[in-house]
Amino acid sequence: MKQTSREGRASVFQYEGIPAPGQLVPLGLQHVVAAVVGIVTPAILVANTCNITGSDRTLLIQVSLLVTALATLIQLFPIFGRIGARLPVVMGISFAYVPTLLAIGGQFDLPTILGAEIFGGIIAILFGIFVKQIRVFFPSLVTGTVIFTIGLSLYPTAIKYMAGGAGTEGFGSMKNWLVAIVTFLVVVILNNFSKGVLKLGAILWGMIVGYVLAFFLGMVSFDAVSEAGFFQVPMPLHFDISFNVSAIISLGIVYVVNAVQTIGDLSSTTMGGMDRMPTDKELQGGIIAQGIVSIVGALFGGLPAATYSQNVGIVTVNRVINRAVFAFAAIILTIAGFVPKFSSLLTTIPQSVIGGATVSVFAMITMTGMRMITSENFTMRSSTVVGLSVALGVGITQVQDCLQGFPQWVTTVFGSSPVVVTAIMAIILNLALPKDAPVQESKSV
Repeated sequence: MKQTSREGRASVFQYEGIPAPGQLVPLGLQHVVAAVVGIVTPAILVANTCNITGSDRTLLIQVSLLVTALATLIQLFPIFGRIGARLPVVMGISFAYVPTLLAIGGQFDLPTILGAEIFGGIIAILFGIFVKQIRVFFPSLVTGTVIFTIGLSLYPTAIKYMAGGAGTEGFGSMKNWLVAIVTFLVVVILNNFSKGVLKLGAILWGMIVGYVLAFFLGMVSFDAVSEAGFFQVPMPLHFDISFNVSAIISLGIVYVVNAVQTIGDLSSTTMGGMDRMPTDKELQGGIIAQGIVSIVGALFGGLPAATYSQNVGIVTVNRVINRAVFAFAAIILTIAGFVPKFSSLLTTIPQSVIGGATVSVFAMITMTGMRMITSENFTMRSSTVVGLSVALGVGITQVQDCLQGFPQWVTTVFGSSPVVVTAIMAIILNLALPKDAPVQESKSV
């Protein structure tokens, strides 16, 4: 039986239907503001590395917003019922690829990035097609370990945001920390001491309070908004595309790892919001869509796509899975992508506000991973798989230059993200270590 609200509208806790506007709008905006920094920042970083300025720089940001909107809509409304997961997820331009993208951009240029991205998308599609056969390598223990590490790897990002953004003027200032802590407290208080829309939209309300405080403290600048245009339609092949074998291999490996992360994020979404694991069809459709969106996005200057762990975290916190909420967020991102002034307005949110609001989300992602790890008997074998995988994954990335004796591509691929090494180690250890003996119930005498 369908679940409906007292007003006769669909419940935000069911996938189908349209909830009341009073719930739809704030909950959809919450996903927009949680994702916007992750959407825009990779484009800015790549533009800086590749010396792209002016209107081309603005175009990269616009396309990032549009690619994210397209990817999210495909995940919600699968093409032919097969391309897309039909799950409440936000997918778009991802931080996960940034270290490799910057390495390729610094050594080559943006066209080489886009060329490697096309091949990476093909790899993701192949991974998705055979995910049913490959999924045996990713039981709850392995997937949970990867999700746990994703959460851990996001903590430094949240702290950097709370301190104002690494490399920015005033980083670590009392003003940044004041805004971040106020935002954080509002989120925690509403999550634990309120109910209804206040509780469901706790992250959004926290960010609004933080934004207002930041505005009165002189931390919000609207210069970019005044300089931006009102309307622009991105055209395909505005940027050249070129192919380089080493770039293709480097980015291809990262695509495989991010396909694993997509399995983790989709699993976290269904487990946190639906109390079940995703089906093979959902995983297949989600990963294939990830590859197709990356290929299409590359033709317009978009960067690689992946699921957003911070938005997955929101689902695990408020358990809102209604796809109209996510579709509304995608529509907002579409408008922002076509209207530079609107898209630039989203970038005025201070990073300290983002950090204060999302640190609790990242904590929930970590705990979701832990819940998956302990969903079965947690034995010495499980402890070995999780402990060694996380130790090597996190340890290698925290020790600078520990891989300096290896070729540069090894450092780029394995030394930039703890998720890569953790995922590989968890798979190997899970296959290599002897299985636990079946637990036998003791017989009463």
